[in-house]
Amino acid sequence: MDFIRFYHHSCESTNNRNMNKLKTLCAIAFTFLSVIAMAQTDKATTAKIVEAKTYTFVARSATPLNVQDISAVMSRIPGNVQGGGTINLNENYYDVKVTPDSIVAFLPYYGRAFSAPIGQNEGGVKFNSKKFDYKGTKGKKRGWNILIETKDAKENFRLALNIGDEGYATLSLSSNAKQSITYQGYLKENEEKK
Repeated sequence: MDFIRFYHHSCESTNNRNMNKLKTLCAIAFTFLSVIAMAQTDKATTAKIVEAKTYTFVARSATPLNVQDISAVMSRIPGNVQGGGTINLNENYYDVKVTPDSIVAFLPYYGRAFSAPIGQNEGGVKFNSKKFDYKGTKGKKRGWNILIETKDAKENFRLALNIGDEGYATLSLSSNAKQSITYQGYLKENEEKK
């Protein structure tokens, strides 16, 4: 009788472990599929907007160059649970809009600045440039590499965009007054003005 109870108990433990493994596997698969589904443009749309220079880069996260300093500051903020140096952003606010005749940026900045802003509203990366160099090249295997250098902003910004075929992109930003920072996000079509 004890053997039957032991056998029954060990089968329940095995079934519970298998069920937990199945739940974990399903959660991973669901997460992977949801990330794939979040692509904002398909290959044809991405190619069209990149070649026409009419797109908006939407920032979803930021990774400062000096991760140790930022992590030390962020760890002191009450309720902060982030780690690893990546800062999640609200994608409804932060972007860089590219058109053939202008580059408009509104991005947060985390890192060391070599000069302090004068006004309260001058922090971050904010500019509207009409004079800039734009160099775009198709990647060897896929995607695009875009280099933008502003000529008329308060700081001389250099934006290097690496764009994947599905519209995912990484923006590396540097200037003469700030340490470099990298943003991860995606491209979308420019919204029509109403």
